[in-house]
Amino acid sequence: MKYTRLPHTDIRVSKICLGTMTWGRQNSEEEGHEQMDYALDQGINFFDTAELYPIPAKKELYAVTEEIIGRWFKKTGNRDKVVLASKIAGRADFTKFIRTTGFNRESIITAVEGSLKRLQTDYIDLYQLHWPERNTNYFGQRGFNAHHIDAWEDNIHQVLETLRDLIAQGKIRHVGLSNETPWGAMRFLEESKVHESLPRMLTIQNPYSLLNRLFEVGLSEVSMREGLRLLAYSPLGFGVLSGKYLTEIPPRKARVTLFPNYNRYSGENSVEATKKYADLAEEHGLSMAQMALAFVNTRPFVTSNIIGATSMEQLKENIESIDVELSDEVLKGIEEIHRIIPNPAP
Repeated sequence: MKYTRLPHTDIRVSKICLGTMTWGRQNSEEEGHEQMDYALDQGINFFDTAELYPIPAKKELYAVTEEIIGRWFKKTGNRDKVVLASKIAGRADFTKFIRTTGFNRESIITAVEGSLKRLQTDYIDLYQLHWPERNTNYFGQRGFNAHHIDAWEDNIHQVLETLRDLIAQGKIRHVGLSNETPWGAMRFLEESKVHESLPRMLTIQNPYSLLNRLFEVGLSEVSMREGLRLLAYSPLGFGVLSGKYLTEIPPRKARVTLFPNYNRYSGENSVEATKKYADLAEEHGLSMAQMALAFVNTRPFVTSNIIGATSMEQLKENIESIDVELSDEVLKGIEEIHRIIPNPAP
């Protein structure tokens, strides 16, 4: 395994991060435990979860993934071997069954304490805001719609104050963002610069893959100049970049087969781009999934690449991507495809 550090800290994290959002829905608790056992044995010390998981979210399964992780910690005693990240769900229109009060002080405190209880731990190493409270462009929106300005009031100072107090209490150690925009990222960073007692956002967990490189527009500069490093999620685009959906009969238990509305990476242009990436991988004797993951691993703004798997076979292949070195010829081929079909899955 290769390792990096959480920005502005001495915390060593694996370049591959174990994603957990299928545990409790597509994966059983036993399978989740098996994945954690194997990942830790392979040198992965960074796990990412959220109170919202498993995905797709539903009231009856609220926070089941955190409970699965918590029971594994209790069973194995491995909490001190893991850098643990979790998230608070803030948007009321997405998750009314969780809360409707966004990121107010009481909500953040309640969310953290709930996660700590479920995870059976005294602290969370990295606590992230799962998405902005305000209306903005994410989850498949290419641009900001100026006609949909909402009544959101800037509460960023208050959010950081609450997170500061939770850090002081030892309940969380560091903080990060998720599904955030360049404006939002800089707004948080500037607030902590002006008010030095407030915690600095260290990471941003956004989508990044061969089918969605929009992080490179705006946020990559923020990342490199400010040291706000990317935790890349959906690096295989819901498994599309494994090539498994290019067959005439889609795999029976795969995510997009089970949940057809998860079609973000399955549009016509995405399919066309995926075929080209599949041809490129085959031409160079590479596993398509490993080529896609290895590409993400090469990006200078990436701290860790969040992989997910529903089978041990997938998990092993994904982890082994850390040892795949892409030739200049392959990288050139990737850029040529990207030039022809740029960002087909925003």
